[in-house]
Amino acid sequence: MAGVETYLEEHADGFLKELFELLRIPSVSADPAHAGDIAAAGQWVADKLAGIGVKSEVIPTKGHPIVYGESERVEGAPTVLVYGHYDVQPVDPLDQWLSPPFEPEIREGRIYARGATDDKGQMLTHVFSAQAWLAAEGRLPLNLKYLIEGEEEVGSAALSEFVAENTDKLACDCIVVSDCCQFAPGQPAITCGLRGIVCFEITVQGPDRDLHSGSFGGSVTNPAVALSRILSGLIDDNGRIQVPGFYDDVVPLTELERKQMADLPFDEKEYMEQVGVSDTWGEAGFTSLERRWARPTFDINGLTSGYQGAGAKTIIPDRASAKVSFRLVPNQSPEAIDKAFREIVEKLALPGVKVEVQGMHGAPGMLVPLDSPYVAASSKALEYAFGRAPVMTREGGSIPVVATLHEELGADTLLLGWGQDDDNTHSPNERFLLADFYRGIQASAKLWEEIAKV
Repeated sequence: MAGVETYLEEHADGFLKELFELLRIPSVSADPAHAGDIAAAGQWVADKLAGIGVKSEVIPTKGHPIVYGESERVEGAPTVLVYGHYDVQPVDPLDQWLSPPFEPEIREGRIYARGATDDKGQMLTHVFSAQAWLAAEGRLPLNLKYLIEGEEEVGSAALSEFVAENTDKLACDCIVVSDCCQFAPGQPAITCGLRGIVCFEITVQGPDRDLHSGSFGGSVTNPAVALSRILSGLIDDNGRIQVPGFYDDVVPLTELERKQMADLPFDEKEYMEQVGVSDTWGEAGFTSLERRWARPTFDINGLTSGYQGAGAKTIIPDRASAKVSFRLVPNQSPEAIDKAFREIVEKLALPGVKVEVQGMHGAPGMLVPLDSPYVAASSKALEYAFGRAPVMTREGGSIPVVATLHEELGADTLLLGWGQDDDNTHSPNERFLLADFYRGIQASAKLWEEIAKV
């Protein structure tokens, strides 16, 4: 791999320049106003793949386009499917960004921009590594397929349908995903589990207009009060979720799994300082890592109701709404949680208001078998690039399509993150350590060599 390494060193500046090009495209999938930017980002990725010698196509969907790429066939070699996404989260609140979110810049050795680590920067490491192999060696040591979507941040609906209809096209020996993070700075990790997710919006409609709280208060149901009652009834003082049957399918952590998590170099005080809280809280009887990685959770993601301006305005608001989500562990069914959630919301509703529940995206959790030869190959690649053996972790977040890929294609999934858990992936000032970007490219290049030996 000496020639590949030399190529990586000589083209480091070019890799960064191209990453900046993609980061400048405001490909926010949740906002219809950015539909043109989504299309432009997808075309950029397709053109980049074609430019390095990978046959590519932009595939229209009912939603945002899918980019598919396939390298020249190497007979007898393993096939790897690289999954990533070119869409990004909204940038709100904009006033908290220290630099414009779509004008990337480097500060203190970090790339700042929306999409820097989630997922444009991480996804491109697997493109640049292939570029290095093809340029330096004239070939890849294995077969690569690329599946890059534009809807990961809104549920991957189009991709899930595409995967189900194209299993032969996407057939592979293993799947590589870099849309997560290391365990700690300089401590690489192989993520062996993901939580699932199911999301809802609850809307409580009361009177047909805002009412004077003095004239009408006490005689009609206040929608904000009704919504608060629903939300407070979904979780108890011990962090236990009150949706009926919620824990029925949860597989308990084994003593070995709990010991493996306890043995990781995790500092609770440093964690609290990192996220800016004075204490931790969650389901009683579990550690912070266990709650984050391997236990299901309920969260309120947004609340809207009534007057939000300066001073007082004494009204009964006409409506109130909340966006909520449940993180699920493997074996829990999003469909079952959906049904039970609607039932308890209806039970908790006060009279005199209309309550509507709108379901959004959902996906099950998943676990990766640790005895996979591809896990062993990735471990060697990560140690080569980072200088330390990786630890095995789980991820509390969700990548909805990963479970779909695993189920539909029947292939092992390698979740290899180059970022850090404080990269502000869905927050203002998203960032990606420049050294991790380059180490990610190096690890990816080594990964192709190691998987080719399997």
